[in-house]
Amino acid sequence: MPEHVSVYQWLGVTLLVLVVVAWTAGLAYLLRHGRHEAVVWRVAHGLPALPRQRRAAPGHECVELTPAEEDAFAGLVRQLGGGR
Repeated sequence: MPEHVSVYQWLGVTLLVLVVVAWTAGLAYLLRHGRHEAVVWRVAHGLPALPRQRRAAPGHECVELTPAEEDAFAGLVRQLGGGR
């Protein structure tokens, strides 16, 4: 043990090392064993703020345009596309 280092400094370093080791072991334990419980809880409860999603998609809508509307739409597309 170096002479310029006090006993309290050695105790402090030792305590810090022990705390880091305990924290790392606890974190590793939680990451290994907490995943399954978290997945089970998430599947059972879902997210309460979001509504449940529907299983089937809504039907597609289709609207027939009149020839005048088709011409107006084509003119709009040409105008927005720069005449391309």
